[in-house]
Amino acid sequence: MLGRRIKLILLGFMAAALLFSVYAQNPPQQKDSSYLPVDIKEPFATMMARMKSAKPAIMQRQMALLNERYDLTKRVSDEVKMTRGKPIPVGPATRLAGGLTWETLGAMSPDEIREKDLFPKGFLPLPHPNHPEGGMVFPKMMIDELIKMGEGNRLERFDLDFDLPEYFLPEFPPAMFLTTRPDLGDVSCGKVVTLDNLNELFNGILNPKQLEGFRLLLTQFPQQQFNITEDRRTERPSRGIACLDCHVNGHTNGGTHLVGDIRPQAHRRRIDTPTLRGVNIQRLFGSQRALRSVEDFTEFEQRGAYFDGDPVIATKKGVNPLERGSQVHFMAEMQELFDFPPAPKLNLYGRLVPSKASQAELRGEALFFGKANCAVCHIPPYYTDNLMHNLKVERFYKPQLVNGMLATAQGPIKTFPLRGIKESPPYLHDGRLLTLEDVVEFFNLIQELKLSKQEKADLVSFLQAL
Repeated sequence: MLGRRIKLILLGFMAAALLFSVYAQNPPQQKDSSYLPVDIKEPFATMMARMKSAKPAIMQRQMALLNERYDLTKRVSDEVKMTRGKPIPVGPATRLAGGLTWETLGAMSPDEIREKDLFPKGFLPLPHPNHPEGGMVFPKMMIDELIKMGEGNRLERFDLDFDLPEYFLPEFPPAMFLTTRPDLGDVSCGKVVTLDNLNELFNGILNPKQLEGFRLLLTQFPQQQFNITEDRRTERPSRGIACLDCHVNGHTNGGTHLVGDIRPQAHRRRIDTPTLRGVNIQRLFGSQRALRSVEDFTEFEQRGAYFDGDPVIATKKGVNPLERGSQVHFMAEMQELFDFPPAPKLNLYGRLVPSKASQAELRGEALFFGKANCAVCHIPPYYTDNLMHNLKVERFYKPQLVNGMLATAQGPIKTFPLRGIKESPPYLHDGRLLTLEDVVEFFNLIQELKLSKQEKADLVSFLQAL
């Protein structure tokens, strides 16, 4: 009897060992959660060392993806420049499958492109530099400028670098125009506006309430990756980021992030920082979110988007809720003063003045309002309908996992204004289109327009004049 019990005990140990072995080789999949971990078990120094060690492989993987999708050779215009002189990038930069031309591809049906897997990889949703990790990532030009100004490397992450080359980004620092003082032109005087020079530049130009709103836009608040906690992504603790760290001078530096309103992580979309120029004429805010006022947008960003939409994490990292009736209102009022750059070839209605425009621009305008169907959504004078539209791009490709991101249906996307569009590369909500030529090729394919090579060039010429 005793021997039998011993045998049963031994069999039990053997079964347990077998189960443990199977578990170790095939651990149960953790269910996706809407919440981020709050109680961090790993010491900060250990986590930082681990992430620094992993960084080269992560960036190598992302750059391999970019080089597969795009020709990243520096090609810029000799003639068309942004306000302060940076030449715009020219393309298309998107690579095609071997042997294909844009004309051949444009003649094919969506079903044929999908079945033959010929949809340009550069037209697929673009993943974050490290999609499973996510978070704000700033271009090196912004980090270097703050170091030069004595603010240290507070925007530099130890685990990631920004991925797109700077010649595909807006000029830095960008010009700033005010709806209240168009006579002054670029009121930034070629500088990055900071708390140090705010009064020097704008005292006597803005009223006290606007100055207070501007001050708040330049004030650092805790953010998911930039704060004082042990799960930050900067070497040194930080007070956080300011609204105008991303929307520098009321425009954009091209920095990237992930939208906060989608789960699980693989479904979240990369978001290219949109310009704040022309906020006063917009009625929807956030590229995929239907926020209905500048106040809603401001409050959502500072309370929600900064922390991946997780109020528990926001509390942990030290969120400083702003007072809606005064602070948020002041910030919103200031944002509504950021104006589009001048467009000397446009009349009061946003249309070309024939005597000032080239023949290519005039032909492009006719296409924009005719065959190309652009004006269905992009209505002058500011070239937006303030609505959201579903392009249904997924009809051209099969769902696929790309560097931790699931490329599948995208849903409705906000119609961005096209005024000053040449100063805001890269394009589309996630920055997947690097040049205006890429934009025209993308919409020619998606809308099945079958534009000729000359028609596409003319359309680009018109966009450059807006």
